[in-house]
Amino acid sequence: MLPLSGIKVIDLGSVLMAPYASQWLGDLGADVVKVETRDGDSTRHTGPSTEPGMAAMFLGTNRNKRSIVLDLRNPEGLETLLRLVEGADIFLHNIRPQKVKKLGVDPETVAARSPRVVYAGLHGFGEGGPYSGRPAYDDIIQGMCGNSDLMMRQTGRPGYFPTVSADKTSGLVAAIAILAALSARERSGRGGVVEVPMFETMAAFNLVEHLYGGHFEPPLGRPGYPRVLAGTRTPFPTLDGFISVMPYTDRHWTDLFKEVGTPSMLEDLRFEGIAARTRNIGLLYEQLAEIIATRSTSDWVDILGRLDIPAAPVIGLDELVHDEHLEQTDFFHELSDEGMGHMRFPGVPVRFDGVRPGIGMPPRLGEHTVEVLAAAGLTSAEIEQLLSTGAAFQHTFDQVDRASARCEEFGGAHV
Repeated sequence: MLPLSGIKVIDLGSVLMAPYASQWLGDLGADVVKVETRDGDSTRHTGPSTEPGMAAMFLGTNRNKRSIVLDLRNPEGLETLLRLVEGADIFLHNIRPQKVKKLGVDPETVAARSPRVVYAGLHGFGEGGPYSGRPAYDDIIQGMCGNSDLMMRQTGRPGYFPTVSADKTSGLVAAIAILAALSARERSGRGGVVEVPMFETMAAFNLVEHLYGGHFEPPLGRPGYPRVLAGTRTPFPTLDGFISVMPYTDRHWTDLFKEVGTPSMLEDLRFEGIAARTRNIGLLYEQLAEIIATRSTSDWVDILGRLDIPAAPVIGLDELVHDEHLEQTDFFHELSDEGMGHMRFPGVPVRFDGVRPGIGMPPRLGEHTVEVLAAAGLTSAEIEQLLSTGAAFQHTFDQVDRASARCEEFGGAHV
């Protein structure tokens, strides 16, 4: 049994931050019900797909969930959602605060229906500041939180990290905060409201090491940790490829200098001790790059392994899915789906008592509407009423078959 078995989650999240948070809850055993509009989460159409509505970006953040479709603009649809919340432990969304009240899913309304529910709002910016309520996507937050400045200080040009770092980091923090609130509820008997703003989350994330001299008043230097900002901090070219090398301790550097026959570097005061090396890290990495370039990657893996200095060849994304360590630890999870065929997913990275949690197929749009509503106590007549008025929608596999045939007719879908 997984740690969150028996915990019920109602998830109004869309795109990436909130779905990533709820996917973690599902991976840990919670029953996550993803509530979508008739159009569905936009990521259902982002990336390659063999079936409309099941594109790669959606697959990456929506496993271990069930999907229902409710029209929350319809009073019957909204009332149905609130009935579902009454039986839930966690309610989460990434709707902007000013729209939450209008939609009828604000913290006060939800708490009135279910005082025990943990209510989590994942926003771009925290309430009470001048940015409150602004729209926010990953690129916007990366530009504001220091990511782009870090790129400029390292490369000379502002940029974004080539991963949706703000969404994923904030999603992880949201999962942690939700679990903390759930733990508090076990002691108090009452739920609570969790606010997770992307901007503040990423500012906190970057300033762990980069506040640096700004910890002090007056500052003992400008923000920015020199070692990771050094333009020479890159994988090092070898005779036949690239290798990541991370000598860090005094022993690492001493052993390396001795191994490569550069005793003068042992006596260089610029490299004596971690404080001096940090001040002169750019120059040190330049000299290390010259040394690394003299031998092959495999030679360096052997040498540095013998010296117990952290090092590894650079692994490309194409190679990662065939990495021997990931294969032998059964990291990748493979599924066979009746409509989509053979599928591969990255596994849940953590284990409980030596066992890695399993993975369920991400849901088709509205695949579980009737199932979820019936389990919540709605009668067949009530469910039929919701379906007939459009307040709810149930997808069937026959619809999937027809949609897939259309997709194949046009050579698959790719956005």
